[in-house]
Amino acid sequence: MQEEALTEEAAQETPEGKEPEETAEETAKEAEPETVQEEPKEDKKEKKKKEKTDKKQDALKEKIEELEDRVKRQMAEFENFRKRTEKEKTMMFETGAKSVIEKILPVVDNFERGLATIPEEEKDGAFAQGMQMIYKQLLTELENMDVKPIPAVGEEFNPDFHNAVMQVESEEYESGVIAQELQKGYTYRDSVVRHSMVAVVS
Repeated sequence: MQEEALTEEAAQETPEGKEPEETAEETAKEAEPETVQEEPKEDKKEKKKKEKTDKKQDALKEKIEELEDRVKRQMAEFENFRKRTEKEKTMMFETGAKSVIEKILPVVDNFERGLATIPEEEKDGAFAQGMQMIYKQLLTELENMDVKPIPAVGEEFNPDFHNAVMQVESEEYESGVIAQELQKGYTYRDSVVRHSMVAVVS
């Protein structure tokens, strides 16, 4: 009977649904501050490895940029060299062509002098016709090379193209105009190979 009474009293003291009080040990554990967990060694290694990789990549990028810049400079230098060489080559060709033309022009002059001395009655002969054909062929080839005679008679005197060797009186032309051509002048690609020798009206 006494045991039953004690049980009832205990039941009355502990209300239904109330959990037993936490033990002192559990309360002490909760009160303890949480310790900061140290980074694992593996994570540190990964970080260092990543930093090293980043540094290597930066160094490689710098090296690539440097090499690209060097290649661009060399390409620009080569392009300048190519243009300069091409220009020099053209100039050398022009000089060589002018030199050859200068040597051919006296031959043209001799053809003209020879044809001028042929008597009128012999101009229809085979020999004269042959000479005339060779002369025309020579002039055609020179024209194909862009060699052209300088206009003279009836033109105003121009020291860039004409060389005045004498002055003459003329009723046909005004003063300063070329009245007579003593030797033909020629241009090669707009540059004078030989000036015309002319007589100018005074």
